[in-house]
Amino acid sequence: MNAAQTRGEQCVTSPSPPRSWQEAAAGRSYDAAVTLAVAIAAFLVGAAVSAFLAALFVRRSTAGVLPTPSGRPEPGAALAPRVLGALDVGVVVVDRDETAILANPVARNMRVVDADRLALPVLSELVRSVTDSGEPDSASLDLAPVGRGPEFQTFLVRAMPLRTGDRVTSVVLRFSDITDARRLERVRRDFVANVSHELKTPVGALTLLAEAVQEAADDPEAVQRFASRMQREGSRLGRLVQELIELSRLQGAEALPGTTPVSVEHVLSEAVDRSRLLAEQTGITVLARPEPGLLVCGNEIQLTTAVGNLVDNAIAYSPERTRVGVTSRVTTDADGTEWVELAVTDQGIGIAEPELDRVFERFYRIDPARSRATGGTGLGLAIVKHIATNHGGGVSVWSVVGSGSTFTIRLPLAGRDAAAGDVAAEVAAPALPASVIDTATR
Repeated sequence: MNAAQTRGEQCVTSPSPPRSWQEAAAGRSYDAAVTLAVAIAAFLVGAAVSAFLAALFVRRSTAGVLPTPSGRPEPGAALAPRVLGALDVGVVVVDRDETAILANPVARNMRVVDADRLALPVLSELVRSVTDSGEPDSASLDLAPVGRGPEFQTFLVRAMPLRTGDRVTSVVLRFSDITDARRLERVRRDFVANVSHELKTPVGALTLLAEAVQEAADDPEAVQRFASRMQREGSRLGRLVQELIELSRLQGAEALPGTTPVSVEHVLSEAVDRSRLLAEQTGITVLARPEPGLLVCGNEIQLTTAVGNLVDNAIAYSPERTRVGVTSRVTTDADGTEWVELAVTDQGIGIAEPELDRVFERFYRIDPARSRATGGTGLGLAIVKHIATNHGGGVSVWSVVGSGSTFTIRLPLAGRDAAAGDVAAEVAAPALPASVIDTATR
């Protein structure tokens, strides 16, 4: 009978016969081989784990260490001076004895450190205050400008304690230049004060005139006279508000990209036409003599406004039956840069030398009485200055009391239009003297 039964019957297995000694030996050899293989595998796994842990330890131990140009890691202590040297603010670290441990080049150029000691008493007091209190503190510091400069530089000094445990062991001083911020704050305060004063004058006049009209209701001639005055004051107030808006917009603008070519000839022609009626009312002749074909880059409306303001100013300060000349020409700097000069020359009362560097200030008037009579706001020349600056140029003035003035806008030449024609009007304008007050960088 077969050991294996047919399908559906119980399977019966016959017992295995006893193994010989050769088979037993082969079994022991196989078991030994398996044990050796397991041991080798365990060794390799252990080595891999050890290598991983070693790599992790090295990575953690070298955290914060940057490689040097040679490829070797650089310790943090050696890296700190390089980091301080790359900062654009002054940094000084002092210990409890007020000895400078570290000072970057910016701080040394500011001369706040003399050898290894703080050079200013206010800094020593600030360090002592932070050391005693353990809290950050700050102070304002005015320093003489390095090299030549028009004014003192203002710095905000921030002092921060560094502790070892609960004890302050050193103090970090950080110097931030806030000169521009302080200057802007002063300008803002002056601007607000000036605007308040300038607005108060026409508003007060309108109030008084309205009361006068009310009291003179039975006098038609008086009402007509007061109404005419109210109209003038209202027009002046409207011009003031409009020019304030224009000046504010110009002051907040970036320099123009200069992608639009503008004909200088057309700018002068438009500016002269705009002031033609005012000139005829005062018996003043306005003549233009532009050099044909000159092009500048910028905004044509703004440039026309700038030249128009100069022409209006020349008419306002010129006696009757005189002439105002408007010209343009090309000049070349020593480095070969070409500029277009747009000059407006009058035969007016002139400007005294002490006032030459103030005529471009907001609300500054050489003759307040004449300005009130002509309805001037005191903002025209300030607008001219900002338009010229935004176009990459500047404005300058030459004047002699009793002989007249020449205001010159200087702009980069963008090219020449060969097809441009000559302008028929001519004027004999005097040459611009060498003694010029330049406001291009103000």
